[in-house]
Amino acid sequence: MKIEITKSGYEKLKKRAPWIYKNELKDIPDCDSGTLADLVYKGKYIATAFINSKSKITARILSFEKVNIDRHFFENRIKNAINKRVSKSIVPGSKFNINGSITNSLRLIHSEADFLPGLIVDKYGENLVVSFTTAGMNNYKGIIIEILIDVLNPKGIYEKGDKVREKEGLEVISQTLCGEVDDEFIIVENDKLFLTNLKEGQKTGFFLDQRKNRYIVGQYGNKRTLDLFANAGGFGIYSEAKFTKFVEISSLACSQIEKNCELNKLRNYEIVKKDVFKFLEQEKEMYDLIIIDPPAFAKSKSARLNALKGWKYLIVNSLKLLEKDGYLALFSCSHSITSKDLLDIALSSSIIDKSYLEVVEFLKQDIDHPYILNIPNSLYLTGVLLRKVQ
Repeated sequence: MKIEITKSGYEKLKKRAPWIYKNELKDIPDCDSGTLADLVYKGKYIATAFINSKSKITARILSFEKVNIDRHFFENRIKNAINKRVSKSIVPGSKFNINGSITNSLRLIHSEADFLPGLIVDKYGENLVVSFTTAGMNNYKGIIIEILIDVLNPKGIYEKGDKVREKEGLEVISQTLCGEVDDEFIIVENDKLFLTNLKEGQKTGFFLDQRKNRYIVGQYGNKRTLDLFANAGGFGIYSEAKFTKFVEISSLACSQIEKNCELNKLRNYEIVKKDVFKFLEQEKEMYDLIIIDPPAFAKSKSARLNALKGWKYLIVNSLKLLEKDGYLALFSCSHSITSKDLLDIALSSSIIDKSYLEVVEFLKQDIDHPYILNIPNSLYLTGVLLRKVQ
């Protein structure tokens, strides 16, 4: 099947963009979701894509070369993604050096950034946790699972349902696809241990993308740490402060924080189960390290304005609790809120606080979650570490 694209669509694909929207296709054929099609411009082949008329992102590019999309194609892409991350063969239970961190858990396949749109594969020891977030990739689920078994020989594979599937017209399903998968798993990360629930935790079980940032931020501030939106408590545990306060609204996450503090022999800490915004209304204690790592406030451009307002509230009220020469770590996991946005809000907040903020580090997702320049949305996690100098 061939589909003619518009001139604007053609200009995008010349830059190797990964997505084509409905208005960039001249005609949208009546076909099953995830059907393969050749995109052409003035009759000339440009790319091969998954087509889904139910999705705003109607065409997702698989290849800019005319090739057979078969088991061999997917096997090569999967092996290339794995080889890019590790210099030796993966065997069950191995630990890996990822960007200087020693860990037993890493992302093996990162969707478009590994040229497999809609496929996420994370390795937790001998367990694989996978997500199929596009109709096209979902159509090849059987073949992909076979390849992962052949290449990695996992103990089990668990499919984690992602709500983004609904935008593709897919049912959100979580299920064991083969073997047995650990309900709880201990992640080794440098000299830290984190218990995670692979089936019920956020994402595929843990925020592996923050691995490097946890280590960097943990080097600053050692007296009193405030970990906001703490999730499993990673940042607070890494800081090894004399006192750490974790704030998290999820009961499951609070339970994980407690277990992780015990695993890492953290002694002087407090877990506050509360909405962070309400917590900041009342908190009066001072800290020398504050981490703000919220869920995505702006999953779309339309939500951006309210997200910026939310960020302003968080930073202004956190600065009131930050000691002079204390550190503030800010993270946005939304492509709509950039590091420049974080800096702009931090600047305006510092004016209200009558303080100066020094930029110490720029931060992003760890290296096993690749950022491809041609794919701007692959840089989805940005952050900045600031110091309150006056």
